[in-house]
Amino acid sequence: MRVAKGLVVCATVLLLAGVCTAGPQAISVTTIKQDPYTMAKGSQLEGFCMDLLSELAKRVGFKYNVHLVKDSTYGRKDESGNWVGMIGEVVRGEADLAVAPLTVTAVREQAVEMTKPFMQTGISFILRRDTAAEEPGFFSFLCPFSTETWVGILVAYLVTAICICIVTRLSPHEWAEPQTEDNSFTLLHSLWYAAGALTLQGAGPHPKALSGRVITAIWWLFAVVLLACYFANLSSMLHSDSTQVSVKTFEDLANQDVIEYGTMGGSSTLAFFKNSNNPAYRRIYEHMERRKSYVANMEEGVRRAQEGNFAFIGESVSLDLAVARYCNLMRGHEVIGMRGYSIAAPLGSPLVKNLSVAILQLSESGELDFLHNKWWASSCVAEGVKASPLKPHSLKGMFLVLALGLGLGVLLALLELASQSRSNAKEQKKSCCTVLSAELSQRLGSRNEEKTTETSEKSKV
Repeated sequence: MRVAKGLVVCATVLLLAGVCTAGPQAISVTTIKQDPYTMAKGSQLEGFCMDLLSELAKRVGFKYNVHLVKDSTYGRKDESGNWVGMIGEVVRGEADLAVAPLTVTAVREQAVEMTKPFMQTGISFILRRDTAAEEPGFFSFLCPFSTETWVGILVAYLVTAICICIVTRLSPHEWAEPQTEDNSFTLLHSLWYAAGALTLQGAGPHPKALSGRVITAIWWLFAVVLLACYFANLSSMLHSDSTQVSVKTFEDLANQDVIEYGTMGGSSTLAFFKNSNNPAYRRIYEHMERRKSYVANMEEGVRRAQEGNFAFIGESVSLDLAVARYCNLMRGHEVIGMRGYSIAAPLGSPLVKNLSVAILQLSESGELDFLHNKWWASSCVAEGVKASPLKPHSLKGMFLVLALGLGLGVLLALLELASQSRSNAKEQKKSCCTVLSAELSQRLGSRNEEKTTETSEKSKV
């Protein structure tokens, strides 16, 4: 009897010792293959979710074994009401965690515990860049400059023409004999001359005086820079028109019947449109249901979008990856139904709290952003960005140079006239101001008025 009791005590001690010395049991983790979250690399798995799981295991302190979900689905209820996919494995106890881009939904929250989201996403769509390109308008050639810039150019053109007209009348080197000669630079000819210079065609005669040449040289420089900016922006806009699509929102998608569209069958994205009360979203769901335009997986949706005339609706984060990998695709501007990706665990799991804290720590330290940039890196050259019309402040330097040139030209013309008036005042022995005033009135006055005055005086005689 004593021997039996001794054996029982020894067995108990050995069992307790084994329990105390054994390490923590490795937890079972289920995931699904999806680029770049989980990908096969030989016999190992890699990707964003694998890196995230490794960081969480370090912070929380657990070992894990990863396996791929058997039915290759995320998690939904079948016709009998039972859960399938990764959510089903967690519910049935076949896995302790589901680490994948699992969208947090109300129905999933009722079946499993969800951690804090490790990534925010929404619903958007992708399609080929050259699908449904915008038709250029009749006046698209005016688009390189904004309305304010065109107004500024018109004002600069009128002011320059007026300055040329004034300078050529003031300068004695340009108009030597105002009493007997007609000034070739009338206002109409000045307008024609400035327009010819603006179009690089030229129109003679050209100014002979230094003041007139300063103004025309500055105007030529202004015209060259202006045309260079215009053609550069026009070329950019014409090139980007082929990469801009008229379908930019889900409203546009629902209101057209040229481009086919669809999403993954049984996904949370499909459930969003199915349960939505928005009329446009309901029309999208009814169209997909009527046409049965569903795809089996993400890869099929991306492939159909690349083939053309198909818009694939899905999670914006996953679509961004497709756009980064395939340069002929582009994502729509609108993102709806913002939600998050989380890790799923059985109801009442003690791991959820610790995992949520660890996820928040990774987010606050910037580690999640680092992982995102690592796996979402794009090899595409940035192109197709819609060029915006040039605003006046983009050309403010050239407008300033033009204004200074016009001011300098007018000042030089006045100095030329003042110098000539001073010489004439010495010869005529009159005041310089008197001669200058007479010159100004004669040069800026109308020749028709002078001829009318002379005719009336002769008739009186």
